[in-house]
Amino acid sequence: MSDALIRFNKPTVIGNELQYMQEAIANGHLSGDGPFTKRCHALLEQTLGVPKALLTTSCTHALEMAAILLDIQAGDEVIIPSFTFVSTVNAFVLRGAKPVFADVRADTLNLDETRLEELITERTKAIVPVHYAGVACEMDTILDIARRHQIAVVEDNAHGLFGKYRGRYLGTLGVMATQSFHETKNFTCGEGGALLINDPALVERAEIVREKGTNRSRFFRGQVDKYTWVDIGSSYLPSDLLAAFLYGQLEQAEEIQRRRQYIWEIYHRLLADWAAAWDIRQPVIPDDVEQAYHMYYILLPSLQMRTKLIEHLRNHDIKAVFHYLPLHLSDMGRRFGGQEGDCPVTEDVSNRLLRLPFYNTLSSEEQERIIDALHQFRP
Repeated sequence: MSDALIRFNKPTVIGNELQYMQEAIANGHLSGDGPFTKRCHALLEQTLGVPKALLTTSCTHALEMAAILLDIQAGDEVIIPSFTFVSTVNAFVLRGAKPVFADVRADTLNLDETRLEELITERTKAIVPVHYAGVACEMDTILDIARRHQIAVVEDNAHGLFGKYRGRYLGTLGVMATQSFHETKNFTCGEGGALLINDPALVERAEIVREKGTNRSRFFRGQVDKYTWVDIGSSYLPSDLLAAFLYGQLEQAEEIQRRRQYIWEIYHRLLADWAAAWDIRQPVIPDDVEQAYHMYYILLPSLQMRTKLIEHLRNHDIKAVFHYLPLHLSDMGRRFGGQEGDCPVTEDVSNRLLRLPFYNTLSSEEQERIIDALHQFRP
């Protein structure tokens, strides 16, 4: 057994992050919307082609902003996959909405668009597809259904920055999209997020909501001679110190994605025969999708086999973890009517999915250790 533990995740410094943080300190502007925040906004807007990008303190807060901007009220319904992080649902429940839990597809683990329309009622206010593992949902179908029923689509793109669906960047397809810059994501500042706004009519109010419900942004642009409280909102601005770190990461987007693609493809190629021998399923990437290479997971045949494999890898000093538990079967989910059998695919895959160590600086030697340990596994 090696003395060197291979962690599941390890945040990476790859470029000018530390230099930029020193510059932010020297600038004397550590609060929100400083020079580095503006650089991040410009980079995201220009690269993705979105009307407005706004950094937030987390993806959770970006989702909360989206719920406010859609004027979600008590009694509204929001369709959300059960197989997602709790932030996706909390943001709308905080506004009084009832979550309607959707099942996921067995191949991509994304919201099952073929079952979407049956969940829509006259109270449905939003659909929130989650691009799981940075692999795009079937957005043309989702958007078509939403248009016919006049329902807003908010993309939870926490996993998928710079991924594409049929040539279009994820996060540019719905009326809004949210990003995460948590330390487990491809690009990080420790804790952080962004709201991407694709409807220009929402931009001014988004700035107000983000600035505690004030028109402070207009004041700083010289559009008003003083600012005041004009709407509901909260403090969603990250420190410019965090934005400085993030900008150093975003500058290196091509290198980060190239490295992650290489690691993903090594896993996929060298585990193919082993996976087939033990009836283990590898990720499915549709042909019209350019994934974001956010994670590498496998689906074991059973919960018992997954438990045994986690223990086997632990004995080789390798940390592998499972992922989401079904939201509809959580304590809160059951309070909203969730029951066993509501989302059968979600209930099945959540018991069998295992994520392998995956981060930018995972060395070839470390990845070889992981793959060797997997090949040694016997159910």
